[in-house]
Amino acid sequence: MIELIVENRCTACNICVEVCPRGVLIPCEGHVPVIAHQSECQTCFLCELYCKTDAIYVHPDASQSHPQNTAHLEASGLLGEYRRNSGWDEWAGHKDLQNQHWRMEDVFRRARSP
Repeated sequence: MIELIVENRCTACNICVEVCPRGVLIPCEGHVPVIAHQSECQTCFLCELYCKTDAIYVHPDASQSHPQNTAHLEASGLLGEYRRNSGWDEWAGHKDLQNQHWRMEDVFRRARSP
């Protein structure tokens, strides 16, 4: 379940709002998106995958919230870990992280298209 958006990392690009299939996030013009419907999160990790600044943390437990400490997350290396381990975006060319299963950006884009 989505737990937090780290304000000092977020650029307010709202890509997380766009890719969320459940409308969990709502945009706030010029500010960090709001996690408005946390209980609706299906833990698909799309928001975390698409966040180029690694500002989002999704806990793998979809059944309940697990509040997180921002400083702990930043120190732990968990922010961005899912993107790296999935070989996503800038990690796609890394020889140790090539995971073809997750290189589905075009599929996701088509699924979101009307």
